[in-house]
Amino acid sequence: MISLPTYAARQIADWLYKKKIGSIDEMTNISAAKRQQLSSCFETGCYLPTETMTSVDGAIKYLFAVNNGKYFVESVYIPSKERATLCVSSQAGCKMKCLFCMTGKQGFAAQLTSNEILNQIQSIPETNELTNIVFMGMGEPFDNMDELFKVLEILTSDYGYGWSPKRITVSTIGMLPGLKRFLDASSCNLAISLHSPFHEERLLLMPVEKVYPIHNIIDLLHRYDFSHQRRLSFEYILFEGFNDTKQHAKELSRILKGLECRINLIRYHDIPGVKLRSCTEQKMEQFQAMLHALGILSTIRVSRGEDIFAACGMLSKIK
Repeated sequence: MISLPTYAARQIADWLYKKKIGSIDEMTNISAAKRQQLSSCFETGCYLPTETMTSVDGAIKYLFAVNNGKYFVESVYIPSKERATLCVSSQAGCKMKCLFCMTGKQGFAAQLTSNEILNQIQSIPETNELTNIVFMGMGEPFDNMDELFKVLEILTSDYGYGWSPKRITVSTIGMLPGLKRFLDASSCNLAISLHSPFHEERLLLMPVEKVYPIHNIIDLLHRYDFSHQRRLSFEYILFEGFNDTKQHAKELSRILKGLECRINLIRYHDIPGVKLRSCTEQKMEQFQAMLHALGILSTIRVSRGEDIFAACGMLSKIK
């Protein structure tokens, strides 16, 4: 049993989340005797990535050993002129089996603990440069809700990182129980993987459509205000000849009517064994123009790190 004054909790949190120390011995405003007691029972949980890969465009992919080295997960640092974004993983592997996603092909291995998620943020050399966190790495965040919420609290609380929720985006395929909990309890930005406005097509791409169809997701979103506190976006990977027609644009306009949102158009990155094809840049611009003509704000997301298999849908593991 370690006896510490109540204010020591704030001191420890300050060392862990603001000063980002690597060992308890660095907590110099706690007595040496108490630090020794703490070290005998606890550790900071901070450990370095086991491997890195750097893209020609400056993106950096980090490999982390989790679950005592039994599994590996990846995160991606994406620098730009205005931002320094880290794409973090919430699971080792994924259960969702989306057709276009390399992570889903490897299957599900383990839930990440809040420590294992936070360590991706805290242990990289660029940790103090980060301006944004996106939960768009390996796994489905809403399939690991309790650990996700621990991380979001630490990131946004005054005792933790003290970040604005507007700097954090959580991406989901739309698991309704987790989505509702998130909308009720968090002000962080939300991204929904959409990829087709038509049920049968989305079902071919994403088996979760059978359990949580997109129209139910959108019905829930209509109950919340996205005009001020948080940003709502829909992720839409364009596949040549599959979901890139005028009919798709019109249906997107219909189902999203009344929602304050944007659509992020994403280029598909080929993965082995999948016959889907990527759209040309010209086709993506044409589809974007269709959306704009229908009053839908959309952007074409620039792909980063494709040469190191760090782009959207390509995360699996370095080795």
